[in-house]
Amino acid sequence: MYEPVDKSFFEAPGLELAKQLIGQYIVHEQPAGRLVARIVETEAYQGPEDRAAHSFGNRRTKRTEIMFGDAGLVYTYQMHTHTLINVVAGPVGTPHAILIRAVEPVEGHAIMRENRGPKLKEVDWTNGPGKLTVALGITMDYYGHHWSHKPLFISKGEQVTPIEAGPRVGIGNSGEAVHYPWRFYEKGNPFVSKYRK
Repeated sequence: MYEPVDKSFFEAPGLELAKQLIGQYIVHEQPAGRLVARIVETEAYQGPEDRAAHSFGNRRTKRTEIMFGDAGLVYTYQMHTHTLINVVAGPVGTPHAILIRAVEPVEGHAIMRENRGPKLKEVDWTNGPGKLTVALGITMDYYGHHWSHKPLFISKGEQVTPIEAGPRVGIGNSGEAVHYPWRFYEKGNPFVSKYRK
């Protein structure tokens, strides 16, 4: 039922791809079972002109190196104790990325509950970028993996309408970029993360 999208899916411009990802599925095939979640929120980062992007000014470090590669690669990084996952976007040499910010659980609920803790409500398992990687068992080991390859891949879903747009979350020190409406989400979906400046 779930098969990886073709690599060509990722060839859209970053802002377009950030919207196209809404409604697609993240699938993680693990020995314990298959985990599936539907993407409901993303954020686009348009380095090198975007002050909120890790690659602002074409900053090239060990961490950001993968962003200069092929569209569709997995960019993972750590923030505090959390692993965050991104889709590399744009042509080779143009370091754009799209943060997967929130997903809605579809399959593998028992494993996600175990990963996140039995006391949490389902809506709190995956309604944030650090939460969803724990729920889906995604680690830093996927840095440089391609989203069109198993065992972690994006599978075709339904196009969502309407998609809302607004400022991105938690980038208060990024000058004018704090106002860019590059956060995209499915209107009314309860798994969308809570907005905070």
